Amino acid sequence: MDDGVRPAHLTARGWGWRHAARRDFAVRGVDLDIPAGQRVLLLGPSGAGKSTMLQGMAGLLGGVDEGEEEGVLLLDGVPSASARGRAGLVLQDPEAGVLLARVGDDVAFGCENLGLPRDRIWPRVSEALGAVGLDVPLRASTSRLSGGQKQRLALAGVLAMRPGVILLDEPTANLDPDGVGEVRDAVERLVDATGATLVVVEHRTEVWADLVDRVVVLDPSGGIAADGSPADVFRREGDRLAAGGVWVPGHTPHLPPLQVAPGAALLRTDSLVVGRGRQALAAVELPAVVRSGGALAVTGPNGAGKTTLALTLAGLLPPRSGRVVAEARLAAGAADDPARWTSRELLSRIGTVFQNPEHQFLAAQVADELAVGPRALGLPETQVAARVEELLERLSLARLAAANPFTLSGGEKRRLSVGTALASRPGVLVLDEPTFGQDLVTWTELVLLLRELLAEGAALVTVTHDGAVLDALAAERLVLGAAAPVGEPA
Repeated sequence: MDDGVRPAHLTARGWGWRHAARRDFAVRGVDLDIPAGQRVLLLGPSGAGKSTMLQGMAGLLGGVDEGEEEGVLLLDGVPSASARGRAGLVLQDPEAGVLLARVGDDVAFGCENLGLPRDRIWPRVSEALGAVGLDVPLRASTSRLSGGQKQRLALAGVLAMRPGVILLDEPTANLDPDGVGEVRDAVERLVDATGATLVVVEHRTEVWADLVDRVVVLDPSGGIAADGSPADVFRREGDRLAAGGVWVPGHTPHLPPLQVAPGAALLRTDSLVVGRGRQALAAVELPAVVRSGGALAVTGPNGAGKTTLALTLAGLLPPRSGRVVAEARLAAGAADDPARWTSRELLSRIGTVFQNPEHQFLAAQVADELAVGPRALGLPETQVAARVEELLERLSLARLAAANPFTLSGGEKRRLSVGTALASRPGVLVLDEPTFGQDLVTWTELVLLLRELLAEGAALVTVTHDGAVLDALAAERLVLGAAAPVGEPA
């Protein structure tokens, strides 16, 4: 790797930020000094302000028209917004990090903005793609990458820039198990070779605990809840932090035994091949059928077609060939092909939680978002209000009822997206990475809600890399094969 990286020094004094559309501060009262070259794991419950803190460190929070700032946040002694090129940030949302149409151009973008000579840029691009395990042509279309592949792409763009501080917001959340190890090892190689400062936000604490020097835990009420070496913080504060929602190594969710037995068939496939556009991604036969009261988990490497299969089963993508067949109990008088159903017919039959939560938001307030489905079904307002109130409480969103869904944290957006699907009580619920961005407390509550849906006779199809979810739902597993090739742009 290139020499010449100068590690960055981060300083916060009484720092806080309130987004313009929000009443409360996202993060407040933070006093923090991160010496150049230190490696920090930044933790806290969902909604504690971790992503906002990283965006502040990267200088991306904008001016007074975008929010209100308290205190100071400095990078190498100057406001972080003035330290161009010194920070590299991988955002929580993989879609947000994709800028250009071709893979190679996207990775090269940051280097070109820094004014690097062309003969230095393209070796960096190839090296960065190899480091994160994204084995696709440089001319490949970024629009045809899976969510996990886009996350690797974003990380490659940061690695190629050789920044003084690397800021990672849940960098492994959408990756398959092999990808988690590849990304973690790529980051370690980079910081070892360059000495760059590292700040990583991640709920998978066990992945990063032996790489970092320090653990800093944000308190949702403001300030720092814990600060020290990983061993000291987890030993001294582990029980308290876990009770507050932090994923602490050795602390696992407490769930009662699952008391659900699968029943009648709801969905089956017939010679199904799924794909998008001109590309056939996978030929799929379900292990048997999707049954009432049962959970089917779709697993496999990034790019294997898991999301495409989920959208096909949900009736939102037509099969490339073959069929998805809804049995009579689920079809309830509609055609037996979910792809032919109207949006209203889908609403009470098959609900979908998209990989990107923002793709399904329709309303300007959280409470109204939860009410969209029940109102579309024509339920009485008293019943709509009762469902919304219950979900707000169960999903820890009550204090955000009047907030705009697009201003929520990543974990809060994910809970809201699950809640919008649950509100319509569908016969089948198709979920794509339903526990992304959740702390220990909110993860447990989401799983309990899904178990209740099973107990009511619904069926679940979930795309996930979260093995604990599979165990908690006693899910039957459908493992898709190797990632589909990503070719030249159309």
